[in-house]
Amino acid sequence: MQKSLTSLSLLAAFVFLAAVAVVPRDFASETRARNQSSASAAAASTLHEKRVSPADLEVSGELAGLPPGTTRYITRDDLLAIPQANYTVTDDSNFVGPTRISGVLLEELIRHLGAAPEFDLLIAICDDSYRANYPRSYVLVHRPLLVLTVNGQPPAGWPKDSEGHGFDMGPYMISHPKFTPAFQILSHADEPQIPWGVVRLEFRDEKAVFGALAPRGPHAAESQVQAGYRIAQQNCFRCHNLGNEGGQKAGRSWQNLSAWATASPEYFVAYVRNPTAKNPHAQMPGNPAYDDPTLQALAAYFQTFSSAEKP
Repeated sequence: MQKSLTSLSLLAAFVFLAAVAVVPRDFASETRARNQSSASAAAASTLHEKRVSPADLEVSGELAGLPPGTTRYITRDDLLAIPQANYTVTDDSNFVGPTRISGVLLEELIRHLGAAPEFDLLIAICDDSYRANYPRSYVLVHRPLLVLTVNGQPPAGWPKDSEGHGFDMGPYMISHPKFTPAFQILSHADEPQIPWGVVRLEFRDEKAVFGALAPRGPHAAESQVQAGYRIAQQNCFRCHNLGNEGGQKAGRSWQNLSAWATASPEYFVAYVRNPTAKNPHAQMPGNPAYDDPTLQALAAYFQTFSSAEKP
C-alpha cells in the first residue's frame, strides 16, 4: 500500500511539474498581451484627438490600436502624471553649469503610450524642423529624458538657448542623466541627441526610415561608404531631408548634398569641417574633430545618390 501511495505521489508530482513547464510560455504571452492592452488603455485615456492647449505634445506614427500615421495630443498635465525622473546634469551643452531637470524617461513614455510592436525608432521634431532620432538601442543605453521642468521651473522659466539667440527652449526638450559615447566610427563619436523646442514625437520603424538613406549604386557596400552612411544617420539627417524623411531646418536636401559632394568633393569636405570659413553667414555647426578619412567617407556616401557617379 505504501509503495502504491508513493507511486501515486510521484505520478502526481510529475504531472504537476510537466504542467508548470508548459505554463510560462503561455503565461508570458498572456502577460505581454495584458501589458499591451493595459498600455493601450492608458494611452487611450491620455491621448486626445484634438489639441487642448498650445503646450500639448503631438504624438504620431506607430501607435497601438491606431492606424499608422495617426496624430494625437498629450497634455502637459498628463505627462506630469506619468512617473517622473530627476537628475542634475553637468554635461548638457544647452545649460550653463549644473542644472536640475525632471521629466519622463523616453522608455517610460514609450511604455505608457503603448507603441506598436513595429516601433523601434523615436523621432523628436522641433519647431524649427530640426529632428533628433532615437533608435531603441540609443534609448536603452543613454536613457534620454523628456524634460518638463528645469531647476523646478516650467518652460516659461527656462533659460534661453545657449547660442545666444534669445530663443525659448520650450515647450519640451530632451536631455540625459549623463552621456557617455557608445560607439565611434572613424573620428565620429556617438553624439548626445539633446534637442530643444520639441513639439512632436513620432514612433516609427527604424528600417523604413534609415532604409530610405541606404547608399545606392555599385559602391554601396564599400566600407568607406557604409561608414559615411552611419555617420550621416546621426549627424546630417537631423537638418537635411530625403523626401519626407529627415530634418528640414537646413533647407538643403540629400540630393543637394549629393550633387555638391560629386561636383566639388574638396569644397564639400572643407565646408562640413568649417562652414563659416566658406560662408560667413552659414548657420550649420562645424565638425572640427572630423579627420580627413571621416570627411572622405561622408563625401563617398553622398556621391552614391548622384546620377553622375561612375562605376
